[in-house]
Amino acid sequence: MYINAMGHYVPAGRVPNEYFEKVNGLTPDWIEQRTGIKSRSKANADENCDTMALAAVDDALKTLPYDIKEVDLVVGAYYAVYDSVATAAHVAQRQYGIAHAKVVYASAACSSFINGLEIAEGYFAMGKAKKALIICSEHNTYYSNEKDPKSGHLWGDAAVAFFVSKEREADTDIEILDIFTEGLGDVGKGPGGVKLRPGEDGINMPDGRDVFINACRYMIYALENTLKHTGLKKEDITKFICHQANKRIVAQVAHQLDKPLEEFYNNIEELGNTGSASAPLVLSQHKGELKKGDVIALMVFGGGYSCGCFIIRV
Repeated sequence: MYINAMGHYVPAGRVPNEYFEKVNGLTPDWIEQRTGIKSRSKANADENCDTMALAAVDDALKTLPYDIKEVDLVVGAYYAVYDSVATAAHVAQRQYGIAHAKVVYASAACSSFINGLEIAEGYFAMGKAKKALIICSEHNTYYSNEKDPKSGHLWGDAAVAFFVSKEREADTDIEILDIFTEGLGDVGKGPGGVKLRPGEDGINMPDGRDVFINACRYMIYALENTLKHTGLKKEDITKFICHQANKRIVAQVAHQLDKPLEEFYNNIEELGNTGSASAPLVLSQHKGELKKGDVIALMVFGGGYSCGCFIIRV
């Protein structure tokens, strides 16, 4: 399985830590020390999950080595929906005239993007598709309660779009060596760890400590399973990317792996927690730095709970 092109979109708006001192009483230093966040991205009033998704697709199209109409599967993989019936995947199909493609939507909280890749892998294995577009767009600030001192200051907005294929399409393709996901609804607080209930209190994290503990544990668990499937060792990994939920989680994962933080790509300082878009977003933002032979591991943990990892070779 190969990545043919990747693109992203990050809204221009930024909300600095100072804003929250007036809203929920948290000081800028308190937020930065506990989360690593200095600012977070925020969509404008005329932007939403769908508009960001299309912008990310447009960015990916700049380097796509084939006509987008050759895509025969579109997967929307995210949780902060604009419309839960006509999803961003359906909007993209219409926008780009991708006739006759299979179109599905799937959510596994912040693991959603990797589950989307795994869905494409399954369709490829069944012979029901050959080229897929994975869309992940998170409009967290649309749902977040900024007055909530537990998690209202965490959330940012962003979107990514990846084109993937069963066979290599160009010399510039990036190989996906393995994909691993697992549901963890029976672990810790599980479904109660992070919630998004639009008709009630929006997106919130009632027990951040439980999320922290399990995120540190299960991102390592997902990585170990993926390494085992590929026959690689952690020493073979050039760079690591974690779900951007908290910089302290990244530091703890690095400590457990006995790896320096310099081997981890991050964007949480500027953008906050951009949900399931965060890890692939970091990869797309650094695509210009990737060198032939690089091996990169992306690890995620999602509320609900869930975890996942995929490893690529440039």
